[in-house]
Amino acid sequence: MTIFSFFSGASRALGSSSKLLVILSISSGGLVAYSESQTDAGAQSAEIKQKEPQKKRVVVLGTGWAGTSFLKDLDISSYDVKVVSPRNYFAFTPLLPSVTCGTVEARSIVEPIRNIIKKRNGEIQYWEAECVKIDAANKKIRCRSVIDNSLVGNEEFLVDYDYLVIAMGAQVNTFNTPGVNEHCHFLKEIEDAQKIRRSVIDCFERAVLPDLTDEERRRNLHFVIVGGGPTGVEFAAELHDFILEDLVKLYPMVKDLVKITVIQSGDHILNMFDERISSFAERKFGRDGIEVQTGCRVTGVSDKAMTVKVKSKGEICSVPYGMVVWSTGIVTRPVLRDFMDQIGQNKRHVLTTNEWLRVEGCDGVYALGDCAAVAQRRVMEDISTIFKTADKDNSGTLTVKEFQDVIDDILVRYPQVELYLKNKHLNDVKDLLKDPQGHERKEVDIEGFKSALRHVDSQMKSLPATAQVAAQQGAYLSSCFSRRQQCQETPEGPLRFRDSGRHHFRPFRYKHLGQFAPLGGEQAAAELPGDWVSIGHSTQWLWYSVYASKQVSWRTRFLVVSDWTRRFIFGRDSSRI
Repeated sequence: MTIFSFFSGASRALGSSSKLLVILSISSGGLVAYSESQTDAGAQSAEIKQKEPQKKRVVVLGTGWAGTSFLKDLDISSYDVKVVSPRNYFAFTPLLPSVTCGTVEARSIVEPIRNIIKKRNGEIQYWEAECVKIDAANKKIRCRSVIDNSLVGNEEFLVDYDYLVIAMGAQVNTFNTPGVNEHCHFLKEIEDAQKIRRSVIDCFERAVLPDLTDEERRRNLHFVIVGGGPTGVEFAAELHDFILEDLVKLYPMVKDLVKITVIQSGDHILNMFDERISSFAERKFGRDGIEVQTGCRVTGVSDKAMTVKVKSKGEICSVPYGMVVWSTGIVTRPVLRDFMDQIGQNKRHVLTTNEWLRVEGCDGVYALGDCAAVAQRRVMEDISTIFKTADKDNSGTLTVKEFQDVIDDILVRYPQVELYLKNKHLNDVKDLLKDPQGHERKEVDIEGFKSALRHVDSQMKSLPATAQVAAQQGAYLSSCFSRRQQCQETPEGPLRFRDSGRHHFRPFRYKHLGQFAPLGGEQAAAELPGDWVSIGHSTQWLWYSVYASKQVSWRTRFLVVSDWTRRFIFGRDSSRI
């Protein structure tokens, strides 16, 4: 056999995918052959893949405003994202009062969460389940499926995480009032709005049955809203329009027996709005025949009546009703209350985060929206370290120039300083260092510095539990996650006054874009940035345009506008579906 015939045979034996290395020793006439197959190459490739850094596991709890805003813009190239929520859709909750009366259909304001995540090329997984336990020590969550348990498969499962984003919202606060859970409607979810819609029709259908007394008909047609906030007021306005424009035409025999009552524990309805809006709403409700009872507290609810205590007189009276909608605020969910016990926040009323939305006392866990509150740090807590950082020459006094060198970081880290300057009409931060007589000082010591800033923390305010806040928090945290590596290398945040260096990110800053209060009769009130107040028919059209533009997809935008058009032309549907 020749050497060339050996090469040919060896090549055929090893196949085309192998490499053949032949070493020929002339002096000894020896021949050595070595083959490296593709199997070894595959092993090397697998080894390289194992050395690649694994994606961080991000678990998002909730598909509401905060959770959806976080998911929409997140750069998922560095993260393995899982979403857990019992609700497999996003709901545009500001339009829930419209759903209760058929002004807008329920499916018009929801977008399936899988429609949202499919735009991310399937790289985000969603599981329809509820979180029942957060194990912060082991970075796991226990989930339970909300799907019909007659189906096969495990009902509970564990999910590991590196980062946990809690955006599960809150539940209605009943203040432990007896009978509320059994006899009242809530208005937090799509299902709540659908139940209210059916209940309204039931009240009218029951009222027109034969052999009922007028007193029984009046009770069936007495609609009570407990809570004079935006949700309660908007529902009362929607219900009034539904009755006036549609139902009285269908049930003319009982049109004079209908009554709507709003019960508010405070002195005014819409007390979180400008006083002009609150006063206008009360006057308009008075003209429309909607009774507003302020300074009253519901102490109990039975199947036919509720007991109400009038604070000013101390009297307790019984109020018969046909339907009650309870809209009095929110409270922390039990699963989060258990989590708060684990991390030492058991004495707080709500889960607390720092200004970067990270849960205090728990690394890698963030909380957004209604389920959490941001604890803004006080200037006076850090006043000594701020002074020391600014006093670069360690002279024990602070010059105006030294103060100006750190003021930008102070304004970013402590937003209450900027609010204080605005409210006191101070044109320059140097004005803070003036003496009590208003004279400029070239330098101040630590006591003078404390005196200059001692009233700044009075401007601290808690963020409202609104969709606007939740959406901005979700977008902010998404941006932080997407730019994490970049900002770790080049921090963009303010100085760490209690430590060295800078914070990686700027803290969350809420930007108020205004708020609306539809008041019925094609009129609305709006509180706009810059202390502007708008009331009337033109504001209602502004409300239409803003709410249409804020829909999460063109599909829901088209459906909502179509529903509004249908209502203008044909009226609302009174079918019990």
